[in-house]
Amino acid sequence: MRLSDNITTIKGIGPSKAKLFESRGIYTVSDLLNYFPRTHDDRSLQKSISSIIEGEEISITARLASPVVTNRIRGGMFYARGKIFDETGMLDVVWFNNPYASNMFKMDEEYTFFGKVRRNKSGNLQFQNPIAENVTKNGKFTGRIVPIYPLTAKLTQRAVQDAVFQCLDGLSEPIPEILPRELIDRFSLLDSDAAIRNIHLPESFEMFDKARRRLVFEELLLLQLGLHSLRGAREVEKCQPFDNVECVSEFIESLPYQLTDAQARVIDEVCVDLKKDKPMTRLVQGDVGSGKTVVAAAAMYAAHKSGVQACMMVPTDILAEQHYRNLSKLFSPFGIEVIYLSGKMPAKERKVAQEKLRTGEVTIAVGTHALISGDVEFWNLGLVITDEQHRFGVNQRTSLAAKAASAHTLVMSATPIPRTLALVLYGDMDVSVIDELPPGRTAIETYSVNEKMRSRIYNFIKKNVDEGRQAYIVCPLIEENEDSDLKSTVEYVEQLKHTVLRDFSIAAMHSKLKAADKTQIMRDFVDGKIDILVSTTVIEVGVDVPNANLMIIENAERFGLSQLHQLRGRVGRGSYQSYCIMFCAPNQTIAQERMKVMCETSDGFRIAEEDLKLRGPGDFFGTRQHGVPEMRIANLFSDMDILKDAQTAVAEILAEDERLELPQYQGIKGKIENMFDRLERS
Repeated sequence: MRLSDNITTIKGIGPSKAKLFESRGIYTVSDLLNYFPRTHDDRSLQKSISSIIEGEEISITARLASPVVTNRIRGGMFYARGKIFDETGMLDVVWFNNPYASNMFKMDEEYTFFGKVRRNKSGNLQFQNPIAENVTKNGKFTGRIVPIYPLTAKLTQRAVQDAVFQCLDGLSEPIPEILPRELIDRFSLLDSDAAIRNIHLPESFEMFDKARRRLVFEELLLLQLGLHSLRGAREVEKCQPFDNVECVSEFIESLPYQLTDAQARVIDEVCVDLKKDKPMTRLVQGDVGSGKTVVAAAAMYAAHKSGVQACMMVPTDILAEQHYRNLSKLFSPFGIEVIYLSGKMPAKERKVAQEKLRTGEVTIAVGTHALISGDVEFWNLGLVITDEQHRFGVNQRTSLAAKAASAHTLVMSATPIPRTLALVLYGDMDVSVIDELPPGRTAIETYSVNEKMRSRIYNFIKKNVDEGRQAYIVCPLIEENEDSDLKSTVEYVEQLKHTVLRDFSIAAMHSKLKAADKTQIMRDFVDGKIDILVSTTVIEVGVDVPNANLMIIENAERFGLSQLHQLRGRVGRGSYQSYCIMFCAPNQTIAQERMKVMCETSDGFRIAEEDLKLRGPGDFFGTRQHGVPEMRIANLFSDMDILKDAQTAVAEILAEDERLELPQYQGIKGKIENMFDRLERS
């Protein structure tokens, strides 16, 4: 078996099961071996029956004292029961809803059982739902440290474990090493082959820690080198400085409100950059409603007054339209025309807009990715602004920057990013933070509730909509899944329309709708034609709907804290008291911790730090960010020491060989190229 082999070469994986693996990004043997466990079960603790303690998770080697008998009970469920014994005693064993339990055992053979020991209603100890393996068949799932993988619907733990075991046993080639030996020795890292084997099937927890350290180091090293490579070494040392930034004061004086101290501070930081002949690369972070658009407008005004063009690229048509209206209003006192450019514009209007940009008749442009179309030319583009940068692919961002020989770059994000993460994702950018909301914004009352509160919440929705308000209901799924009880957008809308909320106008919006349909639904919601919008997280980055004061989030435990915070920010835009109500499954410790943080604070940066702490490795933002590979194993909250080592290595590598052209860096370079190529294709 080779690393490049398709996963269908693995015994037990046919075309239908392969699709389940592919849904997790696993297409080859290499992909599978780089699909890391989320945790491990320690099944190495072996005990005798006489020494077991209630509540323990243990392994016991024993034989059957009586056959396992399976019975059907109420509701079509199954209940299987047997007895096992060793030389020290006897123990009851039960399985719930496993119709095949009675076929798994032979009376005269020895088995290793792993599971939790509990007391039944009679007060007797029993093994409940243990995993069992025949001792004579070289068991893989008991008596050792066993990996536990993240799953998707219908993809079972045993299927992934079996596939990984087969690959590690049957691999006919070593796992290639991409790091130079000098780097491995200096930072005391395991080699690649040992790290991969011990991250899946560790010989001990000490070896697991060493394997994890190596893989976290590699992941952070590749991520930083890759992002540096994509941004390029900014070969153009000079750019056109803005010769009139003092004019920004007259723009500020024209505003119908007073800037917050945070807005004023960030505008000053931007203006200092714009006066330099070195291209600005600045990230402006701020919560929803903190006033980032005014900062961008001030920079665009300085561009206009300095005789160059400025453009802002945003991810959706309806958000682009909102920015266009807001900027047009802000610039109207000065007679400055703003151009709007979208792929959905009538051809005649688009041609006129393009001509004005090409000739320099208009200096301010707002649009979607239509701005980077090959037929769009700028007369003299000096400032490039992207809003919610992570929504654009790497190629889209670089294509916009390529419209100018050298331009200042401003990136805006309403997704608060912990400073540790910003150091990795935006290592070559200066970071400004708008950490203050304008006065007069009322706090959004936030509650975490369970199913017992559902009827009361529906009555609360009715009350608010009857008073003329509107509501969002957010669900994590699009269509009904028979293996899940998560709320589904499509099914849920039909249910609500015919039951508790049948007197109101309800619409569903999700990513599978055509872009034009999504835009129309959002416009109808803005115009008040829709009372309740049931949606997936496509409304996470959206438009202002001041009349919407209710955000209901179903299955809130399925979302990260930062995503919940973004969803909550969809309400509270008007003068009405707003509410965020999160339905959360009970008895989930980490989920309850998340909900507690959400109810206690509206500080996006504190929430982001807590999110990073609670969620650990994986996609911090909740949906995979275009242009930034998902972190599969690193946790930037707990892995700061490894991050510092990786940053040290990155700095030394770049100082020696910025383009990674030396022979010792070819493995790193190849993996980076493959990583980002796959990201762009996905």
